Amino acid sequence: FFEISYTIFGSVGPLDLIISTILATIIVASLSTGVMATARKYILAAHFQGAPKRSDLQIVEEKLPAINDGEFLAEAVWLSVDPYMRLFSGTLKIGDTMIGAQVAKVVESKHSTFQVGDYVVGNFGWRSLTISSGKQVSKLDRKLYTDQKLSTAVGILGMPGATAYFGFLRLCCPKEGETLVVNGAAGAVGSAVGQIAKIKGCRVVGFVGSDEKVGYLKGIGFDEVYNYKTISSLKDTLNTACPKGIDMFFDNVGGEFFDTVLPLMNEFGRVSICGCISQYNLEQPEKGARLSGTILFKQLRVEGFIVHRWLSEWPEAFKELNEWIEKGQLKYKEHVTQGFDNMFDAFAGLFTGKNLGKAVVKA
Repeated sequence: FFEISYTIFGSVGPLDLIISTILATIIVASLSTGVMATARKYILAAHFQGAPKRSDLQIVEEKLPAINDGEFLAEAVWLSVDPYMRLFSGTLKIGDTMIGAQVAKVVESKHSTFQVGDYVVGNFGWRSLTISSGKQVSKLDRKLYTDQKLSTAVGILGMPGATAYFGFLRLCCPKEGETLVVNGAAGAVGSAVGQIAKIKGCRVVGFVGSDEKVGYLKGIGFDEVYNYKTISSLKDTLNTACPKGIDMFFDNVGGEFFDTVLPLMNEFGRVSICGCISQYNLEQPEKGARLSGTILFKQLRVEGFIVHRWLSEWPEAFKELNEWIEKGQLKYKEHVTQGFDNMFDAFAGLFTGKNLGKAVVKA
């Protein structure tokens, strides 16, 4: 400001100092109350009816204020799209920001914990810029999440990885030599579940929706893999693939697949219900089999889960998952969509089987 007044008045005298002080006050006040940046975000324009439609979401701009003490501004770097978003979007109001997690870079900060240049993961939703107080936000350990692995914070070393780890190990309780059936097996969760089962000495049978995915899973160690779209009978295929019966079932699909597997389970079998993607876009619920008797007399344990029940244990899970990755025992694949404007395409592709591995969007 002294340079400004010197330029205007030619010298710095008492009057210049007064004017400089006034100018500084005005500028600082305008910065503290004015608009700092403009974010772009996807809002819910209409609740999904059936398969998501592009018109259900709308990109709008949001003028952001300057950050306050104890806040920081983060810019999206990697955004996640996941099937659960279709289900949980029903809890949103029209005009709400679409839900979702992202890896973001701190670009401005008045927060003691989060510094400019830090990378964080948070449930900021589908938006380009976010002002955060740091609540329920994690700063990424750059020794684990290197530049090449930043996206894994919303993938194998993030919520999907934790889902596979806890949903399988805690609920299926694998024993060496047992047989696991997993559907949706080429997705972020299913592919990890199958590989963890192999690490634990299990036989793994996977089901996917394309021949390309069959080849991929066979290449990473699955014992048997089938394209459910080309087999003539799911029941017959399961009987052939699992001659000793099914001890564990990790279900991502639900519906008819669930109804077919349960009667083929061995006594004391364990079923982990992670998702039911076959049901998410239905406008009317399907009628299914009556399986209470099967569960009772086979003494099955069937349990659904939301992975955040183990949130405090996630760091230890990520440590072990990363050790398996470093040893070459656990491989992961990402289906990358370029550009924030293409998020809907990445999301819609989840329900038509376009993704192989974790679907992420590079902002």
